Amino acid sequence: MSMQKVSINFEGKEYSLETGRFAKFANGAVMVRCGDTMVLVTATASSKELEGIDFLPLQCEYKEKTASAGKIPGGFMKREGRPSDSEILTARLMDRPIRPMISKAWHHETQVIATVYSYDPEVKPDTMAGVGASAALLISEIPFMEPVSQVRIAKIDGELIANPSDTQLELSTIDMSVSGTDSAITMVEGESKEISEEEFLEALDFAHEKIKVLNKLQKDLQDLINPVKKEVIEKVYDEELVAFVEENATEKLKEYIYSNSTKAERSATRMQIAADLKEAVAEKYADVEDIDIDAVSKDAGEILGKVEKRIMRNMILVDKKRLDGRKTTDIRPISCEIGLLPRAHGSALFTRGETQSLSTITLGTTRDEQMIDGLNPMYTERFMLHYNFPPFSVGETGRLFVGRREVGHGHLAWRALKSMLPNAEDFPYTMRIVSDILESNGSSSMATVCAGSLSIFDAGVPMKKPVAGIAMGLIKEEENVAVLSDILGDEDFLGDMDFKVTGTEEGITAFQMDIKIDGLSVEIMKEALEQARKGRLHILGIMNDAIEAPREDISMFAPRFTSIKVPQDMIGAIIGPGGETIRSITKETETEINIEDDGTVLISAVNGENAEAAIAIIRSLTKKPEAGEVYNGKIVEIREGLGAFVEILPKVQGLLHISQIDHERVENVADFLKVGEKVDVKLMEITPDGKMRLSRKALLPIPPHVQEEMDRRKAEGGGRERTDRRDGNGGGYNRDNRDRNRGDRDRGPRRNNNR
Repeated sequence: MSMQKVSINFEGKEYSLETGRFAKFANGAVMVRCGDTMVLVTATASSKELEGIDFLPLQCEYKEKTASAGKIPGGFMKREGRPSDSEILTARLMDRPIRPMISKAWHHETQVIATVYSYDPEVKPDTMAGVGASAALLISEIPFMEPVSQVRIAKIDGELIANPSDTQLELSTIDMSVSGTDSAITMVEGESKEISEEEFLEALDFAHEKIKVLNKLQKDLQDLINPVKKEVIEKVYDEELVAFVEENATEKLKEYIYSNSTKAERSATRMQIAADLKEAVAEKYADVEDIDIDAVSKDAGEILGKVEKRIMRNMILVDKKRLDGRKTTDIRPISCEIGLLPRAHGSALFTRGETQSLSTITLGTTRDEQMIDGLNPMYTERFMLHYNFPPFSVGETGRLFVGRREVGHGHLAWRALKSMLPNAEDFPYTMRIVSDILESNGSSSMATVCAGSLSIFDAGVPMKKPVAGIAMGLIKEEENVAVLSDILGDEDFLGDMDFKVTGTEEGITAFQMDIKIDGLSVEIMKEALEQARKGRLHILGIMNDAIEAPREDISMFAPRFTSIKVPQDMIGAIIGPGGETIRSITKETETEINIEDDGTVLISAVNGENAEAAIAIIRSLTKKPEAGEVYNGKIVEIREGLGAFVEILPKVQGLLHISQIDHERVENVADFLKVGEKVDVKLMEITPDGKMRLSRKALLPIPPHVQEEMDRRKAEGGGRERTDRRDGNGGGYNRDNRDRNRGDRDRGPRRNNNR
């Protein structure tokens, strides 16, 4: 195939789709380019059809090559490894819009891979991957119905723009990714700063117009290629078997569907109905020759599922009744409990119907921030939210692992809460929320939002406003429509829409919508948004009854922050050579210390005593010695006959002369002082050459017999009074010292002899 390329001017930049140059063995390969960002997307299907499956075996992958941004990967291996959360989230954004466009009867294993080969910081590659996935499928032999394009929408100073840069997103009140065909929106995901429902609809309408432009570009490329699509044969069931299933199972299905049963009861009843049907089918076809009973039983089970879906949807549309007996606008019973876990910094248990989230929050220091290394320069994130979905939450067994679903649900809840958190200047903590889903029957991600908000308040984090979330559903048959609040798992599976909305009393903070049908009108969207708003306010009211404001103080087990200011020229003294000094402080005081360029020192400790100890050391490091001050110094060296060297401040030593150790005569310094011992000394003098003259004696009480001797000398007057003044403390040298000094003089002028 020769190279083909189509391009348009899109939002001030050339946007092009090219095929025929790269990856020619793939069924479809398209290089998407906008600005200097280039994303290669390939679509490949296996030649052999998988047997015995009833689903579409589609896999979407998204990979960012760090070379595209002129970077070398971090870590020991220096090569790209497992997908980052960002790559997983983008792969999900590729998958969800294109999956409904391929028939479920297509059973060839299909893989779509998007790879970023050139990265322009002003052009984000994620939506380009979504457009490329659709284009690669469209020009391939894979039976892809129609083009689906994806755009990102921002709103800055009241103006909507498409495909904004990271810089523009920082100024925006909306960050919305939207996918759609020419006739309908198929997926929405994003976050916002408490926007109204009207603003949400306005952004959707704006996005759809841009989507149509990119869909036209894809069709232009398809017309140049004119691919021949493989035929998909939709399965047709034997009419006699369909009638048999209807006759044997319809009434039983109606009975359990209309019974207002729990999820476990419905599951058990349905399994029994399926087992009875399988037995009836085996009996019916027992005498029929050349028939595969297992295949017929499988078909009967598939027909049973279709009958069940029809009955359930009809009950909601016609009878206005749901599986658990609620009306379309009713929300399941809710309970909120906080502070359940005594050692966690904050905890909450949020239960709505048969869905339950146990969330905890942990407060950490700046050292606990997560480092994010991707195509952009590395940065840190101070708020994390992790979502776990263990198999027991749905009554099953299985492996414990974090899959794409867990990453996606956690990211949605993270988006919902982050804009309400205090900034680092007001609350300098790193925060990590963990949501463990203990029970699940519909919208565990929205339960995570509610439980996360409650746990934040329980931890004493000064969050601006509480946030709640609700999942909306839709059942639509021609003109008959039912919008469902707080959907169950079965209603999600059998319905036509899954629309999650989170927000405060003032507006929407995050959203995620997947639509399985075409023709969703603006009127239906308005109804769903208004119903979601009322449901959100109802949930917030119950949450406020449990806790309506953050606790006045954080947990006693959480680290405490203290900040002090030091001169900028003293930062090096605190850090020390190679960080030696600051490491020793943190180890000795069991604290964490961070120093900003402006001299702000942030100290975190589990108690006030440790913080005060660290502050005292830092103060001593930045303090200059002053004569007359008293210091608690450390003996670092003893020299007999001379005295001891005392470290009064870090890296600052002075001499404690033997004559200044005690009022009594000191023969052996080691009898009074030990190396490593702490001792109070007074700085008597700083000599012109910077030497420190210390005295311990100046701080000790004078013994009575010494005082008597001093008084006697003073009364006698004469030259002795001059010697009394020599120690600067009125004590003078005692007679023993004078005798010792005289003895030294009697030994003769050694220096002259040495000369």
